[in-house]
Amino acid sequence: MLPAFETERLSIRPRTMSDFDACLAMDRDPEVIKHIAVPWGDSASHERFLRDRIQVNFGDGLGYWSIFNKTDSKQFLGWVLLIPYDGIGPKVEIGWRLNRLAWGKGYATEAALPFVRHSFDKIGLPEIVADINPGNLASVRVAEKIGMRFVGDIRHDGALLKSYCFTRADYKERG
Repeated sequence: MLPAFETERLSIRPRTMSDFDACLAMDRDPEVIKHIAVPWGDSASHERFLRDRIQVNFGDGLGYWSIFNKTDSKQFLGWVLLIPYDGIGPKVEIGWRLNRLAWGKGYATEAALPFVRHSFDKIGLPEIVADINPGNLASVRVAEKIGMRFVGDIRHDGALLKSYCFTRADYKERG
């Protein structure tokens, strides 16, 4: 069972099929997915991909979580993930995606921080990684704010990405 998290403004709980329509709507916003190489080509494959990602067990303490406004528990803001890299590992990636209505409010950083602690304090991971499209400056800033450091540019599925890493040693050093 995945844990739920609360922050000052957010309620974050494991993603379920009840979040399917909200996730689908968010992913259909061209501005939201502008910097993402989506792994689906049409509506049917998008729905299959999303259904699979909601239902799969990624392992202890790993998965997808939905983010809601604490003052309006029905207001879906987006999600945070902590899953094996590219769905298969062995590295574990952290990621986030938010609705446009949630942009520019610090929600992504606020939602991601509990997962840094969860990664190292609860799961005991050696590191977490994030590969980000260089044009997605907001996500680059979130990665840096949560303590990740830039380790280099990489190519993944033909796309140039900025690779970030946060190690257990970095985490312990920050106290």
